[in-house]
Amino acid sequence: MSSEKFLDEKILKKLDKKLDSIIDREGLDRKILDEVFDKSVLLTLGKLISDGHIEIIDFPISTGKEGNVFRGVTLDKKFVAVKIYRISNATFKHISKYIVGDPRFVSIHKSRRDIIYSWTKKEFKNLTILEEIGVRAPKPIIYMNNILIMQYIGYTNRPAPMLKDFPLKNPKKVFDELIYFISKMYKKADIVHSDLSPFNILMYKNKPYLIDLGQAVLIEHPNALEFLKRDIFNIVTYFRKYNINVDENYIYEKIIHK
Repeated sequence: MSSEKFLDEKILKKLDKKLDSIIDREGLDRKILDEVFDKSVLLTLGKLISDGHIEIIDFPISTGKEGNVFRGVTLDKKFVAVKIYRISNATFKHISKYIVGDPRFVSIHKSRRDIIYSWTKKEFKNLTILEEIGVRAPKPIIYMNNILIMQYIGYTNRPAPMLKDFPLKNPKKVFDELIYFISKMYKKADIVHSDLSPFNILMYKNKPYLIDLGQAVLIEHPNALEFLKRDIFNIVTYFRKYNINVDENYIYEKIIHK
């Protein structure tokens, strides 16, 4: 057996043992996790571990439409978020409407796995753009295949809650900031989140953080303006529960007229 093959088997056994402990502790379904942690994912995780980017996978944070997010721990004992995109038909069907028309997806003719890998790279790039323009979101660290490592938003004992689960003390301030984020992304970076809602905004220390940036599209995407309208509508509609009544059409017109 080659030294590389031995290392692969050693990594797989170590990660499999760690998954068993997560399953026991969190009461998770082993079959569901097996769908996420196939051999390819385990080997990619093993590479990220051997390269020193993370030391362990700690516990699950969330399950989304495209993938699962876990908390990881680095060698210097800092927390990170580890997002693993599922390579499945359901994932591909969900993301296809954001891929078609996006000039960054030159690999559209390739395999489903290649598309998911490109999608992971796309989220990394979008997070990088948001960091550059000063829109609050997890800071990207590294991506490899269908795994993205980024800043962990949360506390030692729990991740930051979603906006939908967080009672706001100053809703007008948060509303204004979210509209500012939408506007800044459009005007400074030529991108639209495309799926913004109270489900993919985290509240940490009373400040909003945008997450799930994989589906963000360039404004030259044929559906970019439709997605922009939807983002604005979702935020305006949600904040009406706080008696903040603003015309979403007015906000939209103000944003698109640079």
